[in-house]
Amino acid sequence: MNLKPHHLLLLLLAPLSVQAQDEIAARAEAAKTVAASFLAQLQSDLQTELASGPAAAATVCRDIAPQLAGTLSRQNGWQVTRIGTRVRNPLLGLPDAWEREVLNEFEARAAKGEDLATMDHGELVEFEGRLEYRYLKAVGVQPACLICHGSPEQIPADVLHSIEQFYPQDRAVGYALGDLRGAISIRQPTDIPLVGE
Repeated sequence: MNLKPHHLLLLLLAPLSVQAQDEIAARAEAAKTVAASFLAQLQSDLQTELASGPAAAATVCRDIAPQLAGTLSRQNGWQVTRIGTRVRNPLLGLPDAWEREVLNEFEARAAKGEDLATMDHGELVEFEGRLEYRYLKAVGVQPACLICHGSPEQIPADVLHSIEQFYPQDRAVGYALGDLRGAISIRQPTDIPLVGE
């Protein structure tokens, strides 16, 4: 049997105590809550900026989303980020090996008809000798996303010019409605207590 390191770790931890299982369940719920809050705030900010025109909407992903991720990370002692199946900025949003594997699983699940809106994945993994609870919440392409991430024909000229100016290595275009755009990624070191504990 060919086991990946994180699967082997889960086998070793299989006889977890009820207390440990409860903690993992609590971490899963906390991650889901933070991811939902992140997405709701981004959508609200995007709608607000769209009222000023399509070009203003680009500032949500470029400026507001990283600030929000930073705030959520500091509040919880976690790493909260956005990752993409194709990235606009190679310094931000590039999935690591674990994230890439889960994104591939998301695409396979979506191809079988599962709804991206409810799709997520979490598990306990070892990273550099430290246990972490890792969580991804799938993000699908919504109509507003196409303003910046659709085909070149769908993207307004001023937005396209801004993307070319700020992101010369951009690959995050050509998406269609309902495609998997990426995910909200959360890493919780298990030696950091949940907020409120």
